Amino acid sequence: MKKSLRKILAVLTVAVFAVLAAGCSSKSKAITIAVPNDTTNEARALLLLQEKGYITLKDGAGITATVKDIKENPHGIEFKEVEAAQLPNVLKDVDYAVINSNYAISADLNPVKDSLAIEGSSSAYGNILTVKEGNESTDWAKALKAALESQKVADYIKEKYDGAVVSTVDNPGDGFDTSVDYAKLSGTTITVAASPTPHAEILAVAKEILAEKNIKLDVKEFTDYVQPNNVVESGEINANYFQHLPYLEDFNKENNTHIVSISTVHVEPMGLYGGKQTSLDAISK
Repeated sequence: MKKSLRKILAVLTVAVFAVLAAGCSSKSKAITIAVPNDTTNEARALLLLQEKGYITLKDGAGITATVKDIKENPHGIEFKEVEAAQLPNVLKDVDYAVINSNYAISADLNPVKDSLAIEGSSSAYGNILTVKEGNESTDWAKALKAALESQKVADYIKEKYDGAVVSTVDNPGDGFDTSVDYAKLSGTTITVAASPTPHAEILAVAKEILAEKNIKLDVKEFTDYVQPNNVVESGEINANYFQHLPYLEDFNKENNTHIVSISTVHVEPMGLYGGKQTSLDAISK
Protein backbone atom coordinates (compact mmCIF):
# COMPACT_ATOMS: atom_id res chain seq x y z
CA MET A 1 0.00 0.00 0.00
CA LYS A 2 2.82 2.35 0.96
CA LYS A 3 4.69 1.43 -2.21
CA SER A 4 1.61 2.19 -4.30
CA LEU A 5 1.19 5.53 -2.57
CA ARG A 6 4.84 6.37 -3.16
CA LYS A 7 4.44 5.52 -6.84
CA ILE A 8 1.36 7.72 -7.11
CA LEU A 9 3.17 10.59 -5.38
CA ALA A 10 6.16 10.11 -7.66
CA VAL A 11 3.97 10.23 -10.77
CA LEU A 12 2.17 13.33 -9.50
CA THR A 13 5.47 15.04 -8.72
CA VAL A 14 6.78 14.36 -12.23
CA ALA A 15 3.52 15.65 -13.70
CA VAL A 16 3.62 18.83 -11.60
CA PHE A 17 7.21 19.55 -12.61
CA ALA A 18 6.36 18.88 -16.26
CA VAL A 19 3.53 21.41 -16.11
CA LEU A 20 5.73 23.97 -14.37
CA ALA A 21 8.51 23.41 -16.85
CA ALA A 22 6.12 23.80 -19.74
CA GLY A 23 4.81 27.01 -18.22
CA CYS A 24 8.30 28.40 -17.75
CA SER A 25 9.26 27.35 -21.26
CA SER A 26 6.26 29.07 -22.86
CA LYS A 27 6.92 32.25 -20.92
CA SER A 28 10.58 32.30 -21.86
CA LYS A 29 10.00 31.51 -25.51
CA ALA A 30 10.88 34.52 -27.63
CA ILE A 31 8.31 36.27 -29.79
CA THR A 32 9.36 35.87 -33.43
CA ILE A 33 8.77 38.50 -36.09
CA ALA A 34 9.72 37.96 -39.73
CA VAL A 35 10.85 41.02 -41.68
CA PRO A 36 12.03 41.56 -45.28
CA ASN A 37 15.75 40.91 -45.74
CA ASP A 38 16.42 43.62 -48.34
CA THR A 39 17.92 46.73 -46.82
CA THR A 40 15.28 49.42 -47.38
CA ASN A 41 12.24 47.24 -46.75
CA GLU A 42 13.80 45.79 -43.61
CA ALA A 43 14.35 49.32 -42.37
CA ARG A 44 10.79 50.20 -43.26
CA ALA A 45 9.53 47.24 -41.23
CA LEU A 46 11.71 48.15 -38.25
CA LEU A 47 10.56 51.77 -38.39
CA LEU A 48 6.95 50.55 -38.25
CA LEU A 49 7.75 48.45 -35.16
CA GLN A 50 9.51 51.41 -33.57
CA GLU A 51 6.52 53.65 -34.32
CA LYS A 52 4.34 51.15 -32.45
CA GLY A 53 6.74 51.19 -29.47
CA TYR A 54 7.98 47.61 -29.71
CA ILE A 55 11.64 48.44 -30.37
CA THR A 56 13.94 51.47 -30.39
CA LEU A 57 16.50 51.99 -33.13
CA LYS A 58 19.89 53.62 -32.65
CA ASP A 59 20.10 57.37 -33.27
CA GLY A 60 20.55 58.03 -36.97
CA ALA A 61 19.22 54.66 -38.10
CA GLY A 62 16.93 55.44 -40.99
CA ILE A 63 15.95 53.91 -44.30
CA THR A 64 18.92 51.53 -44.31
CA ALA A 65 18.47 50.23 -40.76
CA THR A 66 18.80 46.50 -40.06
CA VAL A 67 18.25 44.41 -36.94
CA LYS A 68 21.84 45.29 -35.97
CA ASP A 69 20.64 48.86 -35.46
CA ILE A 70 18.14 47.94 -32.74
CA LYS A 71 19.07 49.75 -29.53
CA GLU A 72 16.28 48.56 -27.25
CA ASN A 73 14.26 45.37 -27.55
CA PRO A 74 12.26 45.24 -24.30
CA HIS A 75 10.10 42.32 -25.43
CA GLY A 76 13.07 40.18 -26.45
CA ILE A 77 11.76 39.84 -29.98
CA GLU A 78 13.62 37.39 -32.18
CA PHE A 79 13.80 38.62 -35.76
CA LYS A 80 13.75 36.36 -38.82
CA GLU A 81 15.09 38.04 -41.95
CA VAL A 82 13.26 36.56 -44.95
CA GLU A 83 13.14 37.31 -48.67
CA ALA A 84 10.17 39.66 -49.07
CA ALA A 85 8.21 37.46 -51.47
CA GLN A 86 8.40 34.53 -49.04
CA LEU A 87 7.00 36.36 -46.00
CA PRO A 88 3.38 35.22 -46.52
CA ASN A 89 4.64 31.62 -46.76
CA VAL A 90 6.49 31.75 -43.42
CA LEU A 91 3.72 33.62 -41.60
CA LYS A 92 2.31 30.42 -40.10
CA ASP A 93 5.70 29.56 -38.59
CA VAL A 94 6.30 32.86 -36.75
CA ASP A 95 4.32 34.94 -34.30
CA TYR A 96 4.15 37.95 -36.61
CA ALA A 97 5.47 39.14 -39.98
CA VAL A 98 5.82 42.58 -41.52
CA ILE A 99 4.78 42.18 -45.15
CA ASN A 100 4.82 44.44 -48.20
CA SER A 101 1.27 44.99 -49.39
CA ASN A 102 1.87 43.66 -52.90
CA TYR A 103 2.86 40.28 -51.46
CA ALA A 104 0.11 40.42 -48.84
CA ILE A 105 -2.54 41.02 -51.50
CA SER A 106 -1.17 38.17 -53.63
CA ALA A 107 -1.56 35.91 -50.58
CA ASP A 108 -5.20 36.99 -50.11
CA LEU A 109 -4.37 39.17 -47.12
CA ASN A 110 -6.15 42.52 -47.02
CA PRO A 111 -3.67 45.09 -45.62
CA VAL A 112 -6.48 47.25 -44.25
CA LYS A 113 -8.65 44.50 -42.74
CA ASP A 114 -6.17 41.74 -41.88
CA SER A 115 -3.12 43.58 -40.59
CA LEU A 116 -2.75 44.18 -36.85
CA ALA A 117 -0.83 47.41 -37.47
CA ILE A 118 -0.19 49.36 -40.64
CA GLU A 119 2.07 52.24 -41.60
CA GLY A 120 0.78 55.56 -42.89
CA SER A 121 0.46 56.05 -46.64
CA SER A 122 3.65 58.14 -46.92
CA SER A 123 4.64 58.94 -50.49
CA ALA A 124 8.27 58.47 -49.40
CA TYR A 125 7.64 54.80 -50.18
CA GLY A 126 5.50 55.43 -53.23
CA ASN A 127 5.87 52.86 -56.00
CA ILE A 128 7.57 54.33 -59.03
CA LEU A 129 7.75 53.95 -62.79
CA THR A 130 11.40 53.80 -63.83
CA VAL A 131 13.50 53.76 -66.99
CA LYS A 132 17.19 53.62 -67.76
CA GLU A 133 18.87 57.01 -67.49
CA GLY A 134 18.69 58.79 -70.83
CA ASN A 135 15.20 57.55 -71.69
CA GLU A 136 13.27 59.92 -69.43
CA SER A 137 12.22 62.29 -72.22
CA THR A 138 11.48 59.77 -74.94
CA ASP A 139 7.95 59.84 -76.31
CA TRP A 140 7.30 56.25 -75.27
CA ALA A 141 8.32 57.00 -71.67
CA LYS A 142 6.15 60.11 -71.51
CA ALA A 143 3.20 58.23 -73.04
CA LEU A 144 3.50 55.44 -70.47
CA LYS A 145 3.86 57.97 -67.64
CA ALA A 146 0.75 59.86 -68.76
CA ALA A 147 -1.29 56.65 -68.94
CA LEU A 148 -0.30 55.63 -65.39
CA GLU A 149 -1.01 59.14 -64.08
CA SER A 150 -4.53 59.13 -65.54
CA GLN A 151 -7.82 59.54 -63.73
CA LYS A 152 -8.82 56.14 -65.07
CA VAL A 153 -5.91 54.49 -63.24
CA ALA A 154 -6.52 56.50 -60.05
CA ASP A 155 -10.19 55.44 -60.05
CA TYR A 156 -9.23 51.81 -60.65
CA ILE A 157 -6.81 51.83 -57.69
CA LYS A 158 -9.43 53.33 -55.40
CA GLU A 159 -12.18 50.92 -56.41
CA LYS A 160 -10.07 47.77 -56.73
CA TYR A 161 -7.97 47.95 -53.56
CA ASP A 162 -10.19 49.85 -51.12
CA GLY A 163 -7.31 51.55 -49.27
CA ALA A 164 -4.81 48.68 -49.47
CA VAL A 165 -3.19 50.56 -52.37
CA VAL A 166 -3.47 54.35 -52.57
CA SER A 167 -2.89 56.56 -55.62
CA THR A 168 -0.28 59.30 -55.06
CA VAL A 169 -1.00 61.24 -58.26
CA ASP A 170 -2.14 64.73 -57.23
CA ASN A 171 -3.80 65.82 -60.44
CA PRO A 172 -4.70 62.83 -62.62
CA GLY A 173 -5.06 63.63 -66.30
CA ASP A 174 -6.85 62.11 -69.26
CA GLY A 175 -4.03 59.63 -69.89
CA PHE A 176 -2.32 61.49 -72.73
CA ASP A 177 0.63 63.89 -72.95
CA THR A 178 0.13 66.76 -75.42
CA SER A 179 3.88 66.94 -76.06
CA VAL A 180 3.99 63.35 -77.39
CA ASP A 181 3.78 62.57 -81.10
CA TYR A 182 1.39 59.65 -80.80
CA ALA A 183 1.22 59.21 -84.57
CA LYS A 184 4.91 58.31 -84.65
CA LEU A 185 4.42 55.92 -81.72
CA SER A 186 1.58 54.10 -83.49
CA GLY A 187 2.50 50.44 -83.80
CA THR A 188 5.17 50.67 -81.09
CA THR A 189 5.48 48.10 -78.31
CA ILE A 190 6.54 49.30 -74.85
CA THR A 191 7.80 46.58 -72.51
CA VAL A 192 7.44 46.90 -68.75
CA ALA A 193 8.66 44.63 -65.94
CA ALA A 194 6.27 44.45 -62.99
CA SER A 195 5.28 42.37 -60.02
CA PRO A 196 1.94 40.58 -60.53
CA THR A 197 -0.07 42.39 -57.83
CA PRO A 198 -0.94 45.21 -57.91
CA HIS A 199 1.47 46.52 -60.54
CA ALA A 200 0.59 44.28 -63.49
CA GLU A 201 -3.09 44.77 -62.68
CA ILE A 202 -2.70 48.56 -62.73
CA LEU A 203 -0.69 48.39 -65.94
CA ALA A 204 -3.59 46.54 -67.55
CA VAL A 205 -5.58 49.77 -67.23
CA ALA A 206 -2.72 51.80 -68.73
CA LYS A 207 -2.60 49.24 -71.54
CA GLU A 208 -6.19 50.09 -72.49
CA ILE A 209 -5.35 53.80 -72.63
CA LEU A 210 -2.27 53.28 -74.81
CA ALA A 211 -4.22 50.97 -77.11
CA GLU A 212 -6.39 53.96 -78.04
CA LYS A 213 -3.29 55.33 -79.80
CA ASN A 214 -2.34 51.94 -81.29
CA ILE A 215 0.52 51.49 -78.80
CA LYS A 216 1.00 48.02 -77.39
CA LEU A 217 1.99 47.61 -73.74
CA ASP A 218 3.72 44.29 -73.08
CA VAL A 219 3.88 43.55 -69.33
CA LYS A 220 6.48 41.02 -68.15
CA GLU A 221 5.76 39.72 -64.65
CA PHE A 222 8.51 39.10 -62.11
CA THR A 223 8.23 37.85 -58.53
CA ASP A 224 11.58 39.14 -57.24
CA TYR A 225 13.09 42.58 -56.69
CA VAL A 226 16.37 42.11 -58.57
CA GLN A 227 15.68 41.02 -62.13
CA PRO A 228 13.25 43.85 -63.00
CA ASN A 229 16.06 46.37 -62.50
CA ASN A 230 18.62 44.21 -64.25
CA VAL A 231 16.53 43.86 -67.42
CA VAL A 232 15.94 47.62 -67.59
CA GLU A 233 19.64 48.31 -67.08
CA SER A 234 20.55 45.85 -69.86
CA GLY A 235 17.97 47.38 -72.22
CA GLU A 236 16.09 44.11 -72.57
CA ILE A 237 12.95 45.82 -71.22
CA ASN A 238 12.02 49.50 -71.51
CA ALA A 239 10.74 50.24 -68.02
CA ASN A 240 9.70 48.73 -64.71
CA TYR A 241 7.09 49.36 -62.07
CA PHE A 242 7.43 47.53 -58.75
CA GLN A 243 9.67 49.38 -56.29
CA HIS A 244 9.92 52.53 -54.19
CA LEU A 245 12.61 55.21 -54.48
CA PRO A 246 14.66 54.30 -51.37
CA TYR A 247 15.00 50.75 -52.71
CA LEU A 248 16.00 52.00 -56.16
CA GLU A 249 18.61 54.38 -54.78
CA ASP A 250 20.14 51.60 -52.70
CA PHE A 251 20.05 49.21 -55.68
CA ASN A 252 21.80 51.69 -57.97
CA LYS A 253 24.48 52.29 -55.37
CA GLU A 254 25.11 48.62 -54.72
CA ASN A 255 24.98 47.48 -58.35
CA ASN A 256 26.31 50.50 -60.27
CA THR A 257 23.10 50.64 -62.29
CA HIS A 258 21.63 53.76 -63.88
CA ILE A 259 17.88 53.57 -63.42
CA VAL A 260 15.78 56.66 -62.74
CA SER A 261 12.25 57.35 -61.56
CA ILE A 262 9.89 59.25 -63.85
CA SER A 263 6.66 58.97 -61.85
CA THR A 264 5.34 58.04 -58.41
CA VAL A 265 2.08 56.20 -59.02
CA HIS A 266 0.86 54.66 -55.77
CA VAL A 267 1.82 53.64 -52.25
CA GLU A 268 1.26 50.29 -50.54
CA PRO A 269 1.21 50.65 -46.73
CA MET A 270 3.31 47.92 -45.10
CA GLY A 271 1.48 45.89 -42.45
CA LEU A 272 2.21 43.76 -39.39
CA TYR A 273 0.30 40.47 -39.62
CA GLY A 274 -0.38 37.81 -37.05
CA GLY A 275 0.89 34.28 -37.64
CA LYS A 276 0.80 32.15 -34.52
CA GLN A 277 -0.64 35.19 -32.71
CA THR A 278 -4.05 36.61 -33.52
CA SER A 279 -3.59 39.88 -31.64
CA LEU A 280 -0.85 42.19 -30.44
CA ASP A 281 -1.27 41.08 -26.82
CA ALA A 282 1.97 39.10 -26.87
CA ILE A 283 4.01 42.26 -27.40
CA SER A 284 1.78 44.78 -25.69
CA LYS A 285 3.32 46.83 -22.90
